[in-house]
Amino acid sequence: MCVTFREARIEDVPAVVALLADDVLGAAREHQNLDTYRAAFEAMRAEGANHLIVGADAAGRVVATYQVTFISGLSLAAARRAQVESVRVTSDLRGLGVGQMMFADVEARARAARCRLIQLTMNATRSESRRFYQSLGFEASHVGFKKPLAGLTGG
Repeated sequence: MCVTFREARIEDVPAVVALLADDVLGAAREHQNLDTYRAAFEAMRAEGANHLIVGADAAGRVVATYQVTFISGLSLAAARRAQVESVRVTSDLRGLGVGQMMFADVEARARAARCRLIQLTMNATRSESRRFYQSLGFEASHVGFKKPLAGLTGG
């Protein structure tokens, strides 16, 4: 299996949304109003340090995606970080090494952006994801919190 990772294009948005919805959690929270997702994609591109990446197979089918944001900061002796979100591999290819290829790409991009660490969060119910991230050398070193802001929707 060969997967090539690249910056997403606007025409990739429907495939990315399908990947986001292709699991138990995503099926309940993603919707099919693609205009909302396209607007969010354009906002991400305008931010400059926020990148949507897709992995395509030899036939050009989008089979994986992740979002990486490069964050400059003062903590950890002014360490630059790569924040990884929305990691997905199409269900028919899970367990075949695509995730490992994806994180090799994440690391290469983080190093090129002069990041000193990669961080990510995941839903606590994703036990298989936890094992996968640990196999890649990630440590569950922090506790994360999220707070929805009432009345705000969309991107």
